[in-house]
Amino acid sequence: MRMIVAVIILALRLMAQTEPASANLPAQAIGPMDLLAISVYGAPELTRSVRVSDEGQIRLPMVRRKIDVGGRMPVEVEERIAAALIEEDILVDPAVSVTIAEYHSRPISVAGAVKAPLTFQAVGKTTLLEALTRAQGLSEDAGPEILLTRPAAGGVSLPVERIPVKKLIDAADPSFNVALAGGEEVRVPQAGRVFVAGNVKHPGGFRIDNGGETTVLKAIALAEGLAPFATKTAYIFRAGGEAGRAEIAIELAKIMDRKAQDVALAANDILYIPDNRTRRTTMSAIEKAIGFAAGTASGALILGLNH
Repeated sequence: MRMIVAVIILALRLMAQTEPASANLPAQAIGPMDLLAISVYGAPELTRSVRVSDEGQIRLPMVRRKIDVGGRMPVEVEERIAAALIEEDILVDPAVSVTIAEYHSRPISVAGAVKAPLTFQAVGKTTLLEALTRAQGLSEDAGPEILLTRPAAGGVSLPVERIPVKKLIDAADPSFNVALAGGEEVRVPQAGRVFVAGNVKHPGGFRIDNGGETTVLKAIALAEGLAPFATKTAYIFRAGGEAGRAEIAIELAKIMDRKAQDVALAANDILYIPDNRTRRTTMSAIEKAIGFAAGTASGALILGLNH
C-alpha cells in the first residue's frame, strides 16, 4: 500500500514539473510571438510552453509538420494539435489543453505629452482611458486632443482618430472612451504656444488656451502688460511665406483703444512689440535736463547761503 501511495505521489510531482506555467490570461485570438502553454494528458514529452513564430505557426516534438495557430482561439488550437497527433499516429485519442502564458502580439503604445510613455499588451478589454492611466495621465503641456492610430485593416491604412480631451476626461463622455484591441498608437501632442517678445513686462512663451483662441490682447495680458516706450505698431512673425516666415504688422494702439478688432494668434506665432527709441531718447534727455536743473538750483542756493 505504501508503495502504491509513493508511486502516485511521484507521478503527481512529475506532472507538476512538466506542466507548463500559465498566467491564466483571458482567451483572445493568438498572434505572432505569443507564448502558449500546451498540455497533453498522459504525454509529458509534449507538455511544454511554445512561442508562436512570426508566421503564426508552432512546432511540437515528433510532429513533422508545423501547426498554424495565428488568428485562432485557444480552443481551435487544441483541436488542431489533437488532429495532428492523430494523423501522424503519435496518440490515438489525445486530450489537449492550450492556454495563453504571455501575449506579445497586441502592443499598445502611448507617447507624447503623458507623464510616463510606455508600450503594453492589450489583455482582455482595454480602453483609451486605461491606456492613459497606465501612462500616469496627461502631462501639463498636453494639447486639446488625443490622436489614435489603429492598425491597418486588410492592408488599408485607417484615418487617424482625433479625440477631444475635454469630452473624454472632463465631460466623461463614454462614447469617446473607445476600446483598444492591440496594435494601436496613442499620441498626445503638446499644446501650442505663442511667444511674446519686446516691450512687455515679462516676455516668454505662453500656452494657447484650449477653451478659445489666443489673441494679441490676451497674449499681452499673459506677459503682464506693455512696458514703457512700446510703439503703436506691433508685428506678428508666423511660419510660412516665401522667406519661411511671414511678417504681419498690426496697429497695436488702435486695438488697445478698441478702435480696431483684436487679432487672433496661431500656434508658434511670435508677437513682437518694438521699442520706441525716439520717445525713449526724448524722455532720457528730459530726465537729464531735470536732474541738471535741480543740481544747479541747489548749487546756487548753497552759494547764496555762503555769502
